[in-house]
Amino acid sequence: MNLLKKLMILVVAVMTSFTATYADETDDLKEQVASLKDQISDLRHSFNRVNKGISDIMMHNIMGDVAYIERVRMTGPPLGKDHDFSGDGEQNPLSLTNPLTFTSYVFFPKDLDPNKKYPLLVFPHQGVHANFNVENGQLYRELMAQQYIVIAPDYRGSTGYGKRFYESIDYGGKEVADAKAARDYMVENYAIVDENRVGIMGHSHGGLITLMNLFEYPDAYKVGFADVPVSDLVARMGYKTQGYRELYENDYHIGESAFENHEEYIARSPAWNTHKLQTPLMVYGNTNDDDVNILEIRHLVKSLKADGKDFTYKEFEDIPGGHNFARMDHKVARQARFDIYKFLEGYLSPERPFANIKEMEAASYRFVSR
Repeated sequence: MNLLKKLMILVVAVMTSFTATYADETDDLKEQVASLKDQISDLRHSFNRVNKGISDIMMHNIMGDVAYIERVRMTGPPLGKDHDFSGDGEQNPLSLTNPLTFTSYVFFPKDLDPNKKYPLLVFPHQGVHANFNVENGQLYRELMAQQYIVIAPDYRGSTGYGKRFYESIDYGGKEVADAKAARDYMVENYAIVDENRVGIMGHSHGGLITLMNLFEYPDAYKVGFADVPVSDLVARMGYKTQGYRELYENDYHIGESAFENHEEYIARSPAWNTHKLQTPLMVYGNTNDDDVNILEIRHLVKSLKADGKDFTYKEFEDIPGGHNFARMDHKVARQARFDIYKFLEGYLSPERPFANIKEMEAASYRFVSR
């Protein structure tokens, strides 16, 4: 064997050894990265639990003078065998078939007469993964002043309850049934609740849950209000980022993109289910909304009109606050909320409806506006 062949064999041997070593190091690095991601995920869920506790303390500070607050546990539909997820590679069969347990917050105005019956409002929170809080405390104080009883469910997928509950998310699916379960819990367990005066209202994703509850359970509610509601998931996936789309494409959620399974996204979209509406409805939209693009809500409105539905819609033009405009403290927001309350009043007849905005402001703020 000449020198050149020997050199070539040596080079190949060295390269093979280097490649194998590099492959081993790469695999090891990938394992370390995966482990770090799991640790970060666990830390995030731990932080969410702490943050939830702080939020609960704030809730009592903001609402404690006007409301009795109860934190109650109830059950919604089982996860089902189609919900195949697990952080450890195993899934307890009982967790797939047993009703899912979740938490809700109940607010009772402090000056209720226990011998009377009062209207109930179901209040699903916003957010793909979020939870209920009273950051917009003025709104809940306004509801208490009118003597509404409120239940706010932290439905499946909400944050602050650990990884498994987070991964039980079913956006536009069984979380809709969780909100209905919260409604039923109140009617079945509190004699003070008037089962004939139950409404539902929600913001953003809470607006989607509101709409889907009206569509799926028309006999359960007398009225609904959807504030800048997520309305068309197919269109939404088109203008959102890939990071947002991945929230739905995760294995523990829908598991496919809208391109791969548009029928599933349509089934979870209010704009494609408007033919089911039988309940009085009010909807708000804002043209400068940077979260729910107005095109989604316009599609909802066009679909409702095409299906011959009677509803109330108001589109606001570039109101400060964008996605959260009706929850702001400026005059336009106050008028917007007052109009919501007058709409609800027509169907729920609260004990102390606001006669004017000054009365509403007196419930929300220490000093009223000019």
